[in-house]
Amino acid sequence: MGLVATILLFTVLYSVGMSAFEGEPRSFLRSLVVVMQTFTTVGYGEDAPWTSPLMNVFVVTMQAASLVLIFSAVPVVIVPLLEQSLARTPSSSREGLSDHVVVCTATTHTESLIDELVDREVPYVIVEPDREVATDLHERDYEVVHGDPKSMETLERVSVGDARAVVSDADDEVDLNVITSAKEVAPEVPVYSIATDEDLAEYHRLAGADRTFLPRKLLGNGIANKVRNTVEVDVDGAATLGEDFGIAEIPVARGSELDGKRLTESGFRDPADPGGPSDRSAKSVVGVWSLGQFHVPPFEALPLNDQTVLLTAGRPVTLDSVANSAGSSTKTYDRGRVVVAGSGVVGTLVSDALVEDGIDRTVVDIEDDPRVDVQGDVTDEEVLEAAGVDDARTVVLALDDDTVTLVASFVVRDLAPDVEVVARANQTESVPKLYRAGVDYVLALSTVAGRLLATAILDADQSIDLDRGIRLVDRSPGALAGQSLGEAAVRERTGCTVVAIEHRDGRVSADLRDWTDIEPSDRLVVAGTENALDRFDELR
Repeated sequence: MGLVATILLFTVLYSVGMSAFEGEPRSFLRSLVVVMQTFTTVGYGEDAPWTSPLMNVFVVTMQAASLVLIFSAVPVVIVPLLEQSLARTPSSSREGLSDHVVVCTATTHTESLIDELVDREVPYVIVEPDREVATDLHERDYEVVHGDPKSMETLERVSVGDARAVVSDADDEVDLNVITSAKEVAPEVPVYSIATDEDLAEYHRLAGADRTFLPRKLLGNGIANKVRNTVEVDVDGAATLGEDFGIAEIPVARGSELDGKRLTESGFRDPADPGGPSDRSAKSVVGVWSLGQFHVPPFEALPLNDQTVLLTAGRPVTLDSVANSAGSSTKTYDRGRVVVAGSGVVGTLVSDALVEDGIDRTVVDIEDDPRVDVQGDVTDEEVLEAAGVDDARTVVLALDDDTVTLVASFVVRDLAPDVEVVARANQTESVPKLYRAGVDYVLALSTVAGRLLATAILDADQSIDLDRGIRLVDRSPGALAGQSLGEAAVRERTGCTVVAIEHRDGRVSADLRDWTDIEPSDRLVVAGTENALDRFDELR
């Protein structure tokens, strides 16, 4: 307001002065133009020079006033604007980094990877060629450098020679450039890339990539592993376990007690009695599905979220305790026919895996194809009824469009409330929507790729087991006799879980503690993958 008042005052005075001292009247608008020319230092046009001394003194006064106003505005207006502009500009280099991960370009895949790196306290830096994207990441507190990841000079400015790994996730042509540049600057640093086109994946390896990922294959294999996983009971006299013992899948619900936590050996607390003592029901979790990978104990470092399913063995009270902590219900484990909606890359991988394991499946797709059993729109009730979703064990929604997947989820859940629904999500933001629609297990393309990239880079999760099936067997204790379960440390040493002990008198103990003693005459009921059971047999 002060600046406006000053300009108006000088405009009036200038108009009066030109009429009184120069004999050349000026309109208010013409006077305003001259004043603005003075204040903006652009010149005076036809009015200069002035002949009267008083008018020259007035013009000098006006010029001095404009200088005062300009310099007073510098610290108040100009400097903050410059500081804000500089603060929003990402750096072009990053010094002092070591044992870090250099992520070339920001994508949904690398965003998931960075979440993993931050969670594990691993330093990283993103090299982003797009200034606007880099600025946005900088404002969101990401460690980012603006530069061309294809440039060896740019890679040197982020200390790629001291890095733990380089990750490239752009289009395939850019990836090939990044890989060759990284290998030229730091040949010993491993480079991981994500290929968009399967036909070009081999060129990534020829360029020097230590490992190349194909996201859709990762997603298809992850869903296939989840769907075809089996639990085989191979216990002599299994009936002795009784009906009071079961194996169930328990999904971790968003917002539950376990969401965002880690599965530990300290046990869960009952949400109904949060101040009460914790039980040992964590010991009953024999395996964990997370982002398409199956994990065996010990898995204390494994983060739990709404893309986690706990495979749990024990008595109903134990299963209920785990379900309470997970905020969901138990789902009895069984084997049956699977309906696969979609015959693209992901759907074909799932379908082929089911055939390989001898699991009956029905493929539905809108396109006619020899691999398709029922042709039609998966959002159409009649098509799904023709595919037999009402008596299927599982429905897999392996579709390219998240919106279609969401609609199909509602239709499937309405037709078959008890069927297990496993869905693919292309966008991370679609995951909560699909869970709200009633999907039991969702695998997102970006999170699967990010998780596997983190695993490959950090090699921190040694509990990943490539076996798909869990076996429930009974074994004699052998060398473990005379020890307590805590002393034997079976889970930590083998990845197996002792879920029950059958005593000589026929009693079965399933409520086990670290101090539970192992007698020579006992039979141990053990759950584990084939590899884990082999390690257990070597231990005893």
